[in-house]
Amino acid sequence: QVQLVESGGGLVQPGGSLRLTCAASGIMLSIYDVGWYRQAPGKQRELVASSGITNYADSVKGRFTISRDNAKNTVYLQMNSLKPEDTAVYYCNAVRSTIVGKWNYWGQGTQVTVSS
Repeated sequence: QVQLVESGGGLVQPGGSLRLTCAASGIMLSIYDVGWYRQAPGKQRELVASSGITNYADSVKGRFTISRDNAKNTVYLQMNSLKPEDTAVYYCNAVRSTIVGKWNYWGQGTQVTVSS
C-alpha cells in the first residue's frame, strides 16, 4: 500500500542540473520527515538532504535543495552544478516516529550519472 517512487535521474554532464522527484502513495508525506540519500557502488548510503529541520551534507551545500509540494504529496531534490562525484543511486526516505510507533519507508532509487 505504501510506496515511494523516485524519478528524474539520468545522465547529465558536469555542471548540469537534475530535479529528482519522490512521489508517495499510501502515506501523507507532509507529516513525515523526508530525506534524500545516495549510494555509490562500494560505498555506504549517505544522507544528502533532509526536510523537517532542513539540512544538507557539506558536499552538496549550495548546490542541492530539498523542497515539498504537499498538494502533490511529493518531495523534490533540485541538484545543480553537478559533479562526477555526485554519481550514485538516489533514494527517498520517509520517516515518522511517535511514542506509540515508528514508520520508515524507502523508494527503489533512481540512478544519477554525472559524466562527460
